[in-house]
Amino acid sequence: MSDLKSQTGKPRILIVDDERVLASTLSEFLTGEGFAVAVAFDALEAMKQLESHEPEIVICDIQLPGTSGLDLLERMLKARPGMAVLMITAYATVESAIKAFQSGARDYLIKPILFDDLTARLDHVIEWQLLKRENQALRRKLNENLSTGSGIGALVGTSPVMQSLKAWISRVGPTRANVLITGESGTGKELAARALHDLGERPDSPFLAINCAAIPAELLENQLFGHVKGAFTGADRDRDGLFMAAAEGTVFLDEIGELPLGLQAKLLRVIENREVLPVGANRALMMKARILAATNKNLDEEVKAGKFRADLYYRLNVVNVPMPPLRSRREDIPDLVNVLIQKHTRRMGKRVESVDSNAISRLSEMDWPGNVRELDNLLERAIILADGLNLTETELFHSHGSFQVQQMQSGVENSMMGERMLNPIMIDDLRDSIREYERSHIKRILAESGEDRKRAAARLGLGLSSLYSKIKEHGLG
Repeated sequence: MSDLKSQTGKPRILIVDDERVLASTLSEFLTGEGFAVAVAFDALEAMKQLESHEPEIVICDIQLPGTSGLDLLERMLKARPGMAVLMITAYATVESAIKAFQSGARDYLIKPILFDDLTARLDHVIEWQLLKRENQALRRKLNENLSTGSGIGALVGTSPVMQSLKAWISRVGPTRANVLITGESGTGKELAARALHDLGERPDSPFLAINCAAIPAELLENQLFGHVKGAFTGADRDRDGLFMAAAEGTVFLDEIGELPLGLQAKLLRVIENREVLPVGANRALMMKARILAATNKNLDEEVKAGKFRADLYYRLNVVNVPMPPLRSRREDIPDLVNVLIQKHTRRMGKRVESVDSNAISRLSEMDWPGNVRELDNLLERAIILADGLNLTETELFHSHGSFQVQQMQSGVENSMMGERMLNPIMIDDLRDSIREYERSHIKRILAESGEDRKRAAARLGLGLSSLYSKIKEHGLG
């Protein structure tokens, strides 16, 4: 991680002012106070210093040649959102002060600058930054204590294979290396990506995920790279894509094996040059985000078949994180069951405290082609049907199909019970009833297809992108 402090422990400061005498005087004073100081005399040089000096505090004049200080303020905060900016001017007005604060300035100084006043204001800014970091750290700690976990804690299990996985992620996370996460559907590849992000240099920066198989190619390019005003009909303003919106955070490209070849070439340029070319633009933008990718495909085979670029594969696969299938860590199933039950009972407002030992034994013997996601779906359904504090084997493995068969065998011909056979949860409203049936039906087909979404889409008679839309609509992702 780059050192953002001087040797005295004080934050780095950038001074931006075209009055060279004033800028030099301030630099000399602040250097004497123990700050690491850089100076820029215009907006262009300021943006370069922002990259090389990595300041935490900027002292910027409102009146600059070419670009106004307020415009520069917005650009700097977009590039480094956590930075504090103090604006200075010789022509103070209420309007200019309001504009500065509305644009994100932390404080406002009037020339001539008194050193005592500047020192006091810097002390307040530094105290604010420390409190902000402490609050962020406390929020992260609070989130880690939730039963669902966060970061490395969200990867449940103490089996040897999981201990090795966590040790590998802990080693790779603090780097900025590109990582390719591989494994079957439902093994928790996005959880691993989030753990890598949380262990990285900037865990408070954005983590932006996109599923490359869920969005049509013509829309995916815009989502990833953004566009400039006028690039196409309806583009009435510039729009950042994920790579720029992530700033110094992480972009997670799920199902990277589904990325069209045309976009693979553009992604390769992003990785090699650290530049993003928005749709319709003629000038590239510098990209700082870390790239993580995941796939359930064998990319070696995809490369041989000409479906995936070899050069892109090598660039993405700097470090590989293989996610183990659930059948290779059966000893983790009891812990997974406990965590997943807590998640669903909290969301549903139900109380389930334990699972029958016979049910646990049966769960531990299953092959789980859909891995943890399949186990999660099974437990969610069982909790919906549960009547007591203990989940039984009957409740866990009582599928909707067997429920229907038993109802028909019982000879019940009541029309209301017939409706219940179609939908165990009685809903009067027709639209809600159809929606619930659709959700249940898609969920069953996904489970029976081992969470293979292409296979499930074919069985459902849907296009793959349509299935992903349904999964998102019904919260099944």
